[in-house]
Amino acid sequence: MAVNSSPNRFRELMVDDEPALDEVMACVFGVQSHEVRTYRTLLENPSSTVEELANELDRDRSNVNRSLSTLREKSLAKRQRRLLDGGGHVYQYTAMPLDETRELMHETLDQWAEAVHEQIDAFDAE
Repeated sequence: MAVNSSPNRFRELMVDDEPALDEVMACVFGVQSHEVRTYRTLLENPSSTVEELANELDRDRSNVNRSLSTLREKSLAKRQRRLLDGGGHVYQYTAMPLDETRELMHETLDQWAEAVHEQIDAFDAE
């Protein structure tokens, strides 16, 4: 994994004395603020469906679905299928616990810093 944000976003984060968790997550994982908001809502409402999240976030279901896809790609949320009594199924989503997310942010930043150090060492003196 690598830090997936623009250089300006990263620079702004570096000069902020007390960056918010939301800003750090957005910078480290390259996600949008609405995706961080979806993550936080999932923390407060584990095992939520897309419809429940859409209502809680006051957003369109398709937008919530895209946010959830991004969170799953970044390993920040997981999906479980639940069978319904009347037949069919529904997907429920749960956020990665905050302590695990913090650890993932540390690992991601460490890997990124190592890659940057390798690039610095590889610069030619020409």
